[in-house]
Amino acid sequence: MNLISPLLIASHVALEVPARDKKALFEHAGMLLEKESGLTRQQVIDSLMMRERMGSTGLGQGIAIPHGRVKGLREAIGAFIRLASPLAFDAPDERPVSLVFVLLVPERATDLHLQILSNLAEMFSDRDLRAQLASATDALAVQSLISSWQAHPTKR
Repeated sequence: MNLISPLLIASHVALEVPARDKKALFEHAGMLLEKESGLTRQQVIDSLMMRERMGSTGLGQGIAIPHGRVKGLREAIGAFIRLASPLAFDAPDERPVSLVFVLLVPERATDLHLQILSNLAEMFSDRDLRAQLASATDALAVQSLISSWQAHPTKR
């Protein structure tokens, strides 16, 4: 198991999402996350937009990890979104993004927040996993790929 596995349930996976910009992407994330989290869609959107204004959460290689702190959230939650069309995200390599992992953490999150982000960055640096996520046919397949991913000892 990895730190990401407990954050992602199948109902928080969306494939081929049409989003014309970051705001539309964050609205979709809000829709996915509001049910089980007890948050409103607007709280999710506001948290993600606030963090994105500080600098792009695009990593490169077609990956973004938008994240934010949310008052009232009890534990970290996540969502995986694969976009129908790549979206400009101001990533360091200037490539558009098509694979997105949204992470929300409690307002007073400890260094677990940073550990999760580090684990996500390491996971998405795995070229084979990125290819599998790009071609997965359903939410359960995506959840299984992410849940079963393990860091390679040589990468640590």
